[in-house]
Formats: sequence, structure tokens, C-alpha cells
Amino acid sequence: MTWIDPYQQSPDDRLSPPTTWWGTLKHLGPGFILSASIVGSGELVATTHLGATAGFVALWVILVSCLVKVAVQLEFGKRAILTGETTMESLNTLPGPRLGNANWSIWLWLALMIVKPLQTGAIVGLVAVILSMLIPVISVVIWCIVAAVVVSLLVFRGNYVLVEKVSLVMTGLFTLLTLISLFQLQWTPNAIAWTDIGSGLTFQLPASVAFVALGAFGITGVGGDEIMAYNYWLLEKGYARNAGPREDNPQWAEDARGWMRVMYIDAILAMVVYTAMTVAFFLLGAAILNAGGAVPPQSKLVEVLCLIYTETLGESARYLFLLGALAVLFSTLLAALAAWTRLYSDAVGQIGLLDYRDPKQRHGAFAFFAWLFPAVWASCYFLITAKPAAMVIIGGVATTVILFIVAGAALWFRYTDGDQRLKPGPLYDAALWISAISIAAIGLLGAWKLFI
Repeated sequence: MTWIDPYQQSPDDRLSPPTTWWGTLKHLGPGFILSASIVGSGELVATTHLGATAGFVALWVILVSCLVKVAVQLEFGKRAILTGETTMESLNTLPGPRLGNANWSIWLWLALMIVKPLQTGAIVGLVAVILSMLIPVISVVIWCIVAAVVVSLLVFRGNYVLVEKVSLVMTGLFTLLTLISLFQLQWTPNAIAWTDIGSGLTFQLPASVAFVALGAFGITGVGGDEIMAYNYWLLEKGYARNAGPREDNPQWAEDARGWMRVMYIDAILAMVVYTAMTVAFFLLGAAILNAGGAVPPQSKLVEVLCLIYTETLGESARYLFLLGALAVLFSTLLAALAAWTRLYSDAVGQIGLLDYRDPKQRHGAFAFFAWLFPAVWASCYFLITAKPAAMVIIGGVATTVILFIVAGAALWFRYTDGDQRLKPGPLYDAALWISAISIAAIGLLGAWKLFI
């Protein structure tokens, strides 16, 4: 079978969009790769840590975080389908100063990404800790190296299908286990009352939890990283190639709208999954850990997190949790590394150091970064004295700043595409503005609580 470059658009490769639910389901997948990336550090660590620290009062932060960002994600995705541009190619069209060939937004993203290895380093470390708890005869150091090498081996060839399938299976299994645990919680002394839920919808935010809340907002739901990565998964799934290059005829506009509709379904279904998972983790953390005063200490994070399962499903659930946590954290590593290889290769391409559109150069860059980053992540875990929760939260704060960039870029994309055939309706525009304003408001609120 002839290999087709997913980053190239040709009229000969156009494919009519599916018109049935079954046909649509076969083209879903990009959003669930994002779910795998989200569910790991965001839900397992940051969300649970926020629930344990703040209690139910911060529930609204989690809900807003999951629900409001998806419109920005859709605008980025729409841009990819209609233009065939990668994320960094799109950012390079933004107005403002440039340094060399690259727009300011690309350089700012690179600067913010300096601290992001702390977040992913924490995930590598947590994978190693869990493996050492399951097989204690091997040290955490060795398991850390093993985890880094294995994820590199899986990603360095740049295989989209592998990332999609592994992400879907691992996330689905852990989601099921977590929802069962939340259900069982209602038959324990830590059962959640409606008054608890109500207290979390009052839009209060104690200053003492502002930093944790700001980090959780950046990571939970689709973060800036996931929004930027979404375009690559859409391109590699074939959405832009199927739509074909922009043409003046009505058929192209109809096909483009059809593939945008498929993308909307993909993103919304993924949002339902990660929102349910995020809320479940938060409620378990608030009900069990906060009520019992068991805020996870840095050195005992995994052991304390086990409580959210053993308290509801019994002591035998400890190993189910460890296996589930291992699956979801490793799927996060897989999705994150696959995204980073593309984002960094693309950024380097925009700076002018390689041609991202050249398949040979692109895959060479994928392979290089796939081996480099896990080594950096593993090193960060040990250099920062193995404090995974703090590492994740710091990375989350950087992700919140990246959200400001993508929110502003999404508004620019929406109002600079002059093709009236594809102009969205007022509900879409309202959702996009609510998304952008909410991102700015929550970020500024967290900063105000933190620094003033």
C-alpha cells in the first residue's frame, strides 16, 4: 500500500465526510489521545491533590476547566482542517514582533516549556514508583530508566495508530475503575451529600489553595499543550487531507463542513470522558483525603492516593489502583512524548533549522526528540528531589500561561479567515468568547489570589 503523507493536501486524496454515526465513529480518535494525556498528571495528581487540599469548595474550578476550553480547541482544529497548517505554522501567522523567522508566540512557548519537563518528569517518576511497589526487588532508579527507554521505543518511529489505540484502551480501563470507586463511596462513612456538591458551586477560592487551583486549571481539561497538539492528531488522522486544499467550488465547502462536524463530535465525546473522570477524581480526593486530613505528602503521594480506592473497594483494590494508575500514567507519557516530538520539531522548523514538511527531516526530528525528552524527564525527577505533586503543579501554572496564548490565537484565527462560506453561527462565537474570557478570568483570579 502506498504511503500517503498526512501533512500534504491534494485534490486527488479528497474523501467525502461520513454521514452515519457508524461511519463517524471510525474517524474518531484525536480527542481520545488528548484524554490520555489529560487523565494522567491532571486527574490522578493535580485534581486529587486539589480535592485533598481545598475540599469540595474548588469543584467549580474543575468544572469550568473541563468545559470552557473546548471551544478554543475546536477553533485550532478548524484551522488545521481548513488550511492544512500545523500548529506552529498557524502561530507564525499571528501579528506582532518576530525574532528571525519565528513569531513571538513561538519563542514565548519555547520559554515556558523550560519548566514543563518538571511535570512530565513527575510522571516518569510516578511510573517508576508504582513499578517498584509492584516489583520491589528492582529499585526506583532502574524502573525510571526502564520507563524512559520503553516510551522512547514506542514513540520514536512516529506511529499515530499506536498512540491512538494504546491511549484509548488504557484510559478506558482506568476510567471504569474510578467511576466504580465513586459509586461505591456512597455506601461508606465518606458518602458525598448534595450540600457538599452545592458548596463546590459557590465560586469561592481560598487564597491558601490558589497556587494548586491555578496549576489544576492549567492541567485539567484540555490544557494549552493539548490544544496545540490537537492539530497534529487531526492532520495525522487525515481530516485535512480528506477535506483537500481550499477551493472555490461549493462541494469543497460542504466537505470541509462535514469534516469539521466529525471533529466537533470527536472533541465533545472526549470532553465527556475526561470531564467525568476529572470530577470523579476530585470528588474522591475531597471526600476521602480532605475529610481524613490525608493531603498527599510529596514522598508518599502514591500510597496516599491508593486510599481513594481502598477506602471504597477494600484493601484488595490497592493492586487494582496501582495497575490502573500505571496504565493511565504510562499512556500520558506516551501521548505527551508523541505530542512533544511534533511540537518541538515544528517549532524548530519555523525557526528555520529544518523543513517540517519534508517527511524524512520530520521523522528524523521525531526520533531525536523521542530519545532526548524521556532522558531529560527522568533526570528532572531525581534532580528536583522527587517531589511529584509540586512538579506537576509548577508545570500546570506554565500550561495556564500557554492557555492565554492559544486563547488569543483562537480569536485571531476566527476573525481573520474571510471565507464566508464557513462562517460559524452565533452560538459558536458565543462559546469561543466565553472560553477565552473564562481562561483569562480564572488565570487572573488565580494570580491575584497568589500574589496579592
